Amino acid sequence: MNPATSSTSAGGRPALRVTEKKSIAAGVCRLTLVDPRGERLPDWEPGAHIELTLRQGLTRQYSLCGDRWDPMAYQIAVLREPSSRGASEYIHDELSVGDSVEVGGPRNNFRMVPAEGYLLIAGGIGITPLIPMIAQAEMMNLPWTLLYSGRQLETMAFADQMSEYGAHAVVRATDTGDRLDLAASIEAAPRGTKIYCCGPEAMVDAVESYCARLPAGMLRRERFAAKERQAPVRSLPYEVELAQTGKRLVLQPGESVLDAVVAAGVPLLASCREGLCGTCETPVLAGVPDHRDSILDARERERNDTFFPCVSRAASDRLVIDA
Repeated sequence: MNPATSSTSAGGRPALRVTEKKSIAAGVCRLTLVDPRGERLPDWEPGAHIELTLRQGLTRQYSLCGDRWDPMAYQIAVLREPSSRGASEYIHDELSVGDSVEVGGPRNNFRMVPAEGYLLIAGGIGITPLIPMIAQAEMMNLPWTLLYSGRQLETMAFADQMSEYGAHAVVRATDTGDRLDLAASIEAAPRGTKIYCCGPEAMVDAVESYCARLPAGMLRRERFAAKERQAPVRSLPYEVELAQTGKRLVLQPGESVLDAVVAAGVPLLASCREGLCGTCETPVLAGVPDHRDSILDARERERNDTFFPCVSRAASDRLVIDA
């Protein structure tokens, strides 16, 4: 990744300028962001997202859906969500061409790993991280299939351009009663296929259940919202050792590791605090984490070499982290 050379805001993050704001579906607008000085932006790979800091410190993550080979611009697509906390309405109603917005990242918790082929499953605005994956698979001449569903065709971003891919892209609007057979498609996926899924909670949960018998690591998914978390696995206090400083903290099972580390004077970057964005990812040097995030897959959790201290805890008596 190239170092960011963009002009920075008072908060220290790059401030990018909106150069285009375009409606691409009912309730969906696409933003193009560039450096105001004409500098190139940090490189990114399919699956990456950026974080926008909006009014009153409100932050939201949006998948990059433009041309990854264009070093001068980022593109994101934003769905208007009236039930949200105001970020999407602000972007749709107030953010204008010429305005500047603070941007963090890119970060990638949904990385496109090498495979013999890809099955891409999208629900609604979950299509956005998959658009660059399609371009990558096409460039590498690898087999791929997209299963894309939404409530109504007119609300489905990028649905019109999927027609150019013919049978590779299966687009279904549920208001017509035409639904995807996800279970059959997953069962028929050839060996060596990687499955990528992004969409509403019900869709992701269903895909996870259909993939339960598949080899670990075959499915990668990204959620719109954090999964409901169970109670911590421990009912007793545990120790967290900060390897870089030698500090040792004793935490109660319900305490936030992130908050405890920051209170001890050790800064850790954080954003969503829901185990969803990946900003606070921290290496684990010893011990077994109680993984409670919505990012890591089963194989990544088994390695126990990283965790997200905003929501995760310790399963062992002691946890040594690289902080």
